[in-house]
Amino acid sequence: MNIKVVRGNPTPEELAAALAVVRVRAAAAAALPPGAQGPRDAWSDPSRIAAAHVPKPGPASWTRTYWPS
Repeated sequence: MNIKVVRGNPTPEELAAALAVVRVRAAAAAALPPGAQGPRDAWSDPSRIAAAHVPKPGPASWTRTYWPS
């Protein structure tokens, strides 16, 4: 695995921390059985948006109907 710093000048400690996160995520993904999906991030969960924003009729209601996939 190659990691390339595109911008900035990270310290060796910052690089080690970033590499540790990448390796842990890769190990967790490799530990899943074939065909299984990992846990869904709360940020990408559509129910988070739907629960808080119910579109109401009005002239600008089309701006509130976006449903991320």
